[in-house]
Amino acid sequence: MHKLLTYFIMVALLSGCQTADDALTTSSTPVAVTGPAASAIAGDMASRLAEQIGPAGATTTIKMEKDTSEFAVALEAALKGWGYTVVTDGKVANDVKPVELAYAIDGFDGQVLARLSTPSIALGRAYTPTAAGAAPASPLSIMQRN
Repeated sequence: MHKLLTYFIMVALLSGCQTADDALTTSSTPVAVTGPAASAIAGDMASRLAEQIGPAGATTTIKMEKDTSEFAVALEAALKGWGYTVVTDGKVANDVKPVELAYAIDGFDGQVLARLSTPSIALGRAYTPTAAGAAPASPLSIMQRN
C-alpha cells in the first residue's frame, strides 16, 4: 500500500513537468494602438486609475516616460482630463512627489491588453478593437501592492 501511494505521488509531481517541446507559447506581442481605439482604451484606463488612486488635487502629479505613440498621447490627455498634472520630461518641483506611472499595450489573439502600473497598484484589462474605438473584453484586473 505504501509503494502504491508513493507511486501516485511521484506521478502527480512528474505530470507537472514539461519539456521544451511541451512549453506553452503565446502570441503576445507589443502592438501599436492608434486612433479611436487608443483614445477609448486610454480614457477607460485613466478613469479606472482615478477610481483607485483618488481624485486629482493640486498636489497630484503623475510622472510618465516621454513617448510619442498615439496611446501615450491619448493617455496623457485622458489623465489631464481627470485633472491630474502629467509630467513627461522628468522635471518635477522639489516639494512634489509624483506618482510614477508605467504602461504597456500588448496584442493577444485579436485583442489588446492594456496595463497601467504605479508603485502601489497595477491595473489591467483586455479590449476588442472596433471601428468606433475599443470595447472592454474582460473585467478590470486590480492588484494592490503594499
